[in-house]
Amino acid sequence: MTKCKDAPTPLSVSEQLSKHIGVTLGAEDSKRYRGTVGALQYLTLTRPDIAYAVNKVCQFLHAPTTEHWSAVKRILRYLKHTADMGIKIQRYNCRLLSAFSDADWAGSVDDRRSTGGFAVYFGSNLISWSARKEVTVPRSSTEEEYKSMANATAEVIWLESLLAELGIGLDQVSCLWCDNLRATYLFANPLFHARAKHIEIDFHFVRERVTNKQLQVRFIPSNDQLADGLTKALPVCKFEEFRRNLNLEKRKVVDGLD
Repeated sequence: MTKCKDAPTPLSVSEQLSKHIGVTLGAEDSKRYRGTVGALQYLTLTRPDIAYAVNKVCQFLHAPTTEHWSAVKRILRYLKHTADMGIKIQRYNCRLLSAFSDADWAGSVDDRRSTGGFAVYFGSNLISWSARKEVTVPRSSTEEEYKSMANATAEVIWLESLLAELGIGLDQVSCLWCDNLRATYLFANPLFHARAKHIEIDFHFVRERVTNKQLQVRFIPSNDQLADGLTKALPVCKFEEFRRNLNLEKRKVVDGLD
């Protein structure tokens, strides 16, 4: 694919990947598909902008089709277009952990399971991210947001522990940003609504941190949600903004060295 046409985004917003579309690949092509997707999984350790797209194509490893292979090739075309990009890490005086949590409710056309994602920043630097499909079908968008917030909270707790072991203190309690107003409201409201009993475990897990003043949960408008691209495909303009928010920039050549 050295002479392939560049792609502006890793996943098209007009295509809905499903296990029922396309022609099943043969044994040799299926092996190539799995090997390529496996390599892309390693790449997501340094390229959060392809995390959602790679998670999506990973869902069809058992029986890939021609349409799934086309989606993988689009990711490769996008990477060819952005091969010189990397995460910018810079010195920052503020020592604050900020997590942005988002969820795409019932986004899978096959089983209506949702995709949850989060991005965690230390100061202005992105240090952790995730995009993954949930194992259960949510009954409401609020439930899915709770699950995603619980995952983000668990990551924040681990990072707090890691920073403590390194002797790095935080300026203030960590902050979790969510664009679901009902979810943020329930954390501030001591009365637990009967309709939300099925998400009680995730609720109490996060609320305990809030009650102990170890975590702040705040609302953020959807247009300002930094984790948006970890849960869904975005159009070009929105995706470029998402990529900038991840601090992904073109690498600079210093003294003739790449």
